[in-house]
Amino acid sequence: MYNNTYGGIRVKTSEEKWLLQNKKADFRGLAQRIGVSPLLVKLAVNRGYGTEEEIRRYFFGSRRDMYEPELLRDASAAADEVLSCIRGGGLIGIASDFDVDGIFSALILYKGILRLGGRARIYTPDRVAEGYGLNLRIVSEAADDGVRLLITCDNGIAAPEPVARASELGIAVVVTDHHEVPFTEKEDGSRAYHLPPARAVVNPKRADCPYPFKGLCGAGVTYKLMEILYRRAAIPEGELDEFLSYAAVATVADVMDLNDENRIIVKYGLEILRRTDNQGLRALMAVTGVDPEALSAYHIGFILGPCFNAAGRLATVRMAFELLLAETMEEALPAALELKTLNDSRKEMTAKGVEQAREKIEREELWKNPVIVVYLPDCHESLAGIIAGRIRELYHHPVYVIVDAQTGLKGSGRSIEAYSMFERLQQCGDLLDRFGGHPMAAGLSLPEKNLEEFNRRLNENAGLKEEDFRPVVRIDAAVPVEYLTEEGIREMELLAPFGKGNTRPLFAEQHFHILSGRILGKNRNVLKMQVENRTGHRIDAMYFGDIEAFEDCVSRAYGPEALTAMYQGRPNPSGKPLDLGFVYYPSVNEFRGRKTLQIVVEHYCRIER
Repeated sequence: MYNNTYGGIRVKTSEEKWLLQNKKADFRGLAQRIGVSPLLVKLAVNRGYGTEEEIRRYFFGSRRDMYEPELLRDASAAADEVLSCIRGGGLIGIASDFDVDGIFSALILYKGILRLGGRARIYTPDRVAEGYGLNLRIVSEAADDGVRLLITCDNGIAAPEPVARASELGIAVVVTDHHEVPFTEKEDGSRAYHLPPARAVVNPKRADCPYPFKGLCGAGVTYKLMEILYRRAAIPEGELDEFLSYAAVATVADVMDLNDENRIIVKYGLEILRRTDNQGLRALMAVTGVDPEALSAYHIGFILGPCFNAAGRLATVRMAFELLLAETMEEALPAALELKTLNDSRKEMTAKGVEQAREKIEREELWKNPVIVVYLPDCHESLAGIIAGRIRELYHHPVYVIVDAQTGLKGSGRSIEAYSMFERLQQCGDLLDRFGGHPMAAGLSLPEKNLEEFNRRLNENAGLKEEDFRPVVRIDAAVPVEYLTEEGIREMELLAPFGKGNTRPLFAEQHFHILSGRILGKNRNVLKMQVENRTGHRIDAMYFGDIEAFEDCVSRAYGPEALTAMYQGRPNPSGKPLDLGFVYYPSVNEFRGRKTLQIVVEHYCRIER
């Protein structure tokens, strides 16, 4: 372990492990046949694409490469239920959730059902009072409203009791979801999976589902269902474009892997979003300063998505639907501004929660445990997941943040690659009131009296090794900066969109001599350096990370006077060159019509010459 800084306070974090990927392939031959550079082929191979066909699809995949929606188990039966209800004039209830995926899943179903000539109403749980997913209150309310068919989206797979109750009340239920299917482990080690008693259960993670891609988000599943419905109703395929853009927002905001079909959804969904007619989305872009023409996955994940999440976390998800269903810009702008203001408040509350968690972890040395379980009784329960994610980034351990709820405790967890949260929670199921999620994230509720035993059992059965706590930085290639060209950087855009499961290409060079540095930005959060490599090639290097930690690294390695000299553009007074190794990605900076190459530093360390 080594010390890092967070908010001026030192915390114990895990030392990074840099790995230069060395996968083998006929890079030159594949490059010639495909018509790209050998380096680009290497980047594809590093991301798990091995055959010529896979690499071509990765670079040039189009909507024609998306999978047949009928391959989803029960999707055809679900479509039958929807069309039958519409033809009979019945009201369709949509049981949504309070995050971005739930919001946009419901939006696809709602607008699609109206286009098909049906009637629909959206129901959402109260995050604080009820928690995640379908519940008995929603079922009862739907029955009172005369709902004939209830469709869940982004939830329902772990709600057998509410589904059964709906059936008792004469409501047909279709479950669409993408979360893990609950199971019990048999004595022989095999698993018995448990599906809710619905008319149809559409979830690519079903063990008996032949759909080739298991990584769809909830909105991806409802998009597929709408594909079938529009096809049967002979509605022009082009009208699905709007829904593809909604599925793209949800895929990025729900932090799904951007590979296979998700990559196509986001790639083409972004193109549609840049010219969207949705007044709510245009208004939100306007108030947050996002240029529609330059919209990227980054803007969805870190600017727009959190605004929608803030509605479900701190207020009511109805605010998000009101914005997205606004018909005019005059109607949309006030709603967008309200969401942005709410998200600004959420940021402040999150920062305070992270600081409280960090102080407790350091004071009680919780970082020594394989699984960090931190109890924050005064934290707003809707922020537990965000705080868990930030703490996971700091310590690189699985993290659960537990908070007080109206009844008992609630928790949210974020994990590391070596630890499947959902499977480990299965082993603690007798201590929990309810739980659900993925390998990398989970939510739960439990009685307060079970918290200590929950913590003990999680850590006794963690199955983690010390090596698992070291963040792995996977480097695509060792590329001296003099080999970078504007044309090569432009070619790398074939790999976009970037995000989880499809990161930007990362290169490394061992020895950079820092010639000068200065801090930029209105928040003084950007470090711009001029650096020189061993061959004497100079280039600008930008660092957008923790500048305080970077300065601490320089001061510890070379002395405080070296840091002062760096900012003054002078050599280190000791005469020792200020050298660091960088992991970086290349970019092109355009300023006043002039283009220059630069590198963006993602990781750094001291490497002796």
